[in-house]
Amino acid sequence: MAKKSPAPAPRKRTKTVARRQTPLRNPRAKTSEAPAVATKAATKLDALIALLRTRRGVTVPDMMEATGWQAHSVRGALAGALKKRGHVVTSVKSYGERRYRLEAGR
Repeated sequence: MAKKSPAPAPRKRTKTVARRQTPLRNPRAKTSEAPAVATKAATKLDALIALLRTRRGVTVPDMMEATGWQAHSVRGALAGALKKRGHVVTSVKSYGERRYRLEAGR
């Protein structure tokens, strides 16, 4: 009869550690790149200010189209948010339509 070899010893279970795809950055390491400058994203209020700075001014329907706001929201922004930022809004009614614009001071 042939001798049977003993059963192999069970393997030890070890934890496998996932390797990082990218190495960790050293925050104190010097880089040759200039630091990124954070830029503020343009907001609807900034778009409104740009429209109001035009020489001719802008009407409420034009502001509604540019921002996607309803008329009462546009008027509220004119009366509230822009005044808080220190802007002076003037309005002139000519040829049956009211046009708003910012004073040249700011």
